Amino acid sequence: MGYNKFRVNATRKMSKTLALTVLACLSFCICVCRAEDSAMENMVTERKVEDNHRQDSADLLIFIMLLTLTILTIWLFKHRRFRFLHETGLAMIYGVLVGVVLRYGIHVPRDISNVTLSCHVNASPPTLLVNVSGKFYEYTLKGEISASEISDVQDNEMLRKVTFDPEVFFNILLPPIIFHAGYSLKRRHFFRNMGSILAYAFLGTVISCFIIGLLMYGCVTLMKQVGQLDGDFFFTDCLLFGAIVSATDPVTVLAIFNELQVDVDLYALLFGESVLNDAVAVVLSSSIVSYQPEGDNSHTFEVMAMLKSFGVFLGVFSGSFALGVATGVMTALVTKFTKLRDFQLLETALFFLMSWSTFLMAEACGFTGVVAVLFCGITQAHYTFNNLSPESQDRTKQLFELLNFLAENFIFSYMGLALFTFQNHIFNPTFIVGAFLAVFLGRAANIYPLSFLLNLGRRNKISSNFQHMMMFAGLRGAMTFALSIRDTATYARQMMFTTTLLIVFFTVWVCGGGTTQMLSCQHIRVGVDSDADNSMSITEGSERRSTKHESAWLFRIWYNFDHNYLKPILTHSGPPLTVTMPACCGPLARCLTSPQAYENECQLKDDDSDLILTDGDISLTYGDITVSTDASGAHTSAGPAGTTSAVISADDLDRELTYGDHELVMRGTRLVLPMDDSEPPLADPRHRMRM
Repeated sequence: MGYNKFRVNATRKMSKTLALTVLACLSFCICVCRAEDSAMENMVTERKVEDNHRQDSADLLIFIMLLTLTILTIWLFKHRRFRFLHETGLAMIYGVLVGVVLRYGIHVPRDISNVTLSCHVNASPPTLLVNVSGKFYEYTLKGEISASEISDVQDNEMLRKVTFDPEVFFNILLPPIIFHAGYSLKRRHFFRNMGSILAYAFLGTVISCFIIGLLMYGCVTLMKQVGQLDGDFFFTDCLLFGAIVSATDPVTVLAIFNELQVDVDLYALLFGESVLNDAVAVVLSSSIVSYQPEGDNSHTFEVMAMLKSFGVFLGVFSGSFALGVATGVMTALVTKFTKLRDFQLLETALFFLMSWSTFLMAEACGFTGVVAVLFCGITQAHYTFNNLSPESQDRTKQLFELLNFLAENFIFSYMGLALFTFQNHIFNPTFIVGAFLAVFLGRAANIYPLSFLLNLGRRNKISSNFQHMMMFAGLRGAMTFALSIRDTATYARQMMFTTTLLIVFFTVWVCGGGTTQMLSCQHIRVGVDSDADNSMSITEGSERRSTKHESAWLFRIWYNFDHNYLKPILTHSGPPLTVTMPACCGPLARCLTSPQAYENECQLKDDDSDLILTDGDISLTYGDITVSTDASGAHTSAGPAGTTSAVISADDLDRELTYGDHELVMRGTRLVLPMDDSEPPLADPRHRMRM
């Protein structure tokens, strides 16, 4: 009996031990399985990350190869002197070819085996946190896909990979392009035609925007009547389209102008208009987007909402302008009162970062970075450039020229690529034809009426062949593309983007390629040295391009203030402040004046010196003879003892300014010009000076 009881207890103990052993084994197996699953999951994740890295590298390699191929072809074209197609047109062609291959030749399927198509959410949040078996995963929104495209999602992975975030264009690619435009601006020719440039850039862009907007609204209304419109398209959308395509970018034409050395006034008008009108178009588009009437219908006309949009335009433009100038002034002060010029690398790095940060600062403050960085570039060129060491001056010029070249060609290559890789193109023939006609009429309404009004007050008239060339050269480019691709969420914006892309293609290929032929057809002179003395007269006909007659009176006032106060405060050039400021400000003047300013006191280090050749302010010392002007514009000469006095004509004085060893005395600043042994005699013996 006792033995049996002992056996039962032993059996129970063995059963418990066996059960515990089995449970331990099962737990161990489960843990091992979970560890293996986790390891396998980690391996899969790492493999996906590695595959994505390789795919991203391949995508970037595509653009690098496009740029490399473009550069080699540019060299071939320059070597063979082909001018019928510019580098930007080549970049677009190569982009189109690669886009065709990616669209129809390469398919990278996506893993959609576990895609859930039924998730009831009232809105489309930009980020989703998904709980999968206790693990949380974060998903970001890529964009809306129509019902007809759900079955094609598996073939769109490569196309999605080569589609960049629009913010990349605005925050990375656009700043060097816009800054280079302001930094390389030839202020002499710009200020000579400042009034006309401002009229074309501000009034002309607004006129073009409303003309195109009204015409496109009529086209959209017609499309609604015939049933060709599949979504909403409001008048504000038409105005936004007008603002977008009013941004001109004649980079192709200007490159050919620079190569052929076309008339400097025509170059200045086109370049100045394109630089400023990009800024105006950006602010104008943001003002149209901010138009919000009160009530349920946000697309009705309301006076207060329109005035508010106008106030937004003025506020954003002025704020961006002030921010850009302030950053340039701050950089000038830092480079003047520190010895960074002894460390050229640090000096160049600071200049680069301060210039680029202007764009981001303006965008972060709610202003427009394009306007800010443009005027920052102009300010940096006018003030900070004079404080840089010679090495940094060369470095900054070459750096932004390189960045401008690469960014511009990258954007044009991406344009060609986007024609086939963009997922939501809407090609509407009626809208496209109407847009081409509206752009043509809007450009004509900009150029011809304003040119007629400007010629009423200009001494140097804008000739009809110049007007025809400006009309022909109204190309659309990087800015138009960047504005249109920034928002493609709605039906109207997608149609606008597709049409804008076609307009850019046509203007760059057709108008840019026909620039040389248009110059010959309009008999516009080429081979003009833009750096020659612009005070000399032109003997052909009665035209005289004399800067002293063309400088705006407002700029003369500004130049006096800038030359006497701002330049000495912000740079090492200009007259010392101890000379220009009142005696009571002596301590402050000595504190703000650098030692280099005293060394440069007798030198004219001002790029804008030829802009102030105004009557009554100039005297010419030629050997022992002094030639000066009076208020009427007549010129007199006098010998050392006053023995000879004669009236010199304006043409003879301009010719005299061109040759010989002479000094130009202007408001107390002396400029010694070099000697030329090939001095010709004056045409009229009565006008000869007694030496």
